[in-house]
Amino acid sequence: MTIERATEVFAVVNLAAIGASHLVQPKVWVEFFVFLRERGRAGVFFNGMLSLTFGSILVAFHNVWTGWPMIVTVLGWAQVLKGLISLVAPSIGLKKMLRVSMDRAWEFQVAGAAFVVLSALIAWSWIR
Repeated sequence: MTIERATEVFAVVNLAAIGASHLVQPKVWVEFFVFLRERGRAGVFFNGMLSLTFGSILVAFHNVWTGWPMIVTVLGWAQVLKGLISLVAPSIGLKKMLRVSMDRAWEFQVAGAAFVVLSALIAWSWIR
């Protein structure tokens, strides 16, 4: 297995698991983000470090800019950017966290569906 394929497997596993969790447990995700929000900028830092960690693993080991596997590289850079913004401008991340509420828990399901679709597209690229 190549390092690029291993990185794609890492992305597929993470996207599928987190996506499925978003789909079936959206209210718990709301509780988690409210918990982070209550910690203010420190909560934004924690969320930013999670994004930076996931993204930096993807970009460090996956520099593919053609075909469907490019999704992994773009996702990685998007997560690095999200992490960077959270760490250097936590007020922006905190403002985004203010949107999270039980009334909008369905938004986690939409994101979860997108994660599952991305996971499937990446995995599909292996068999075509």
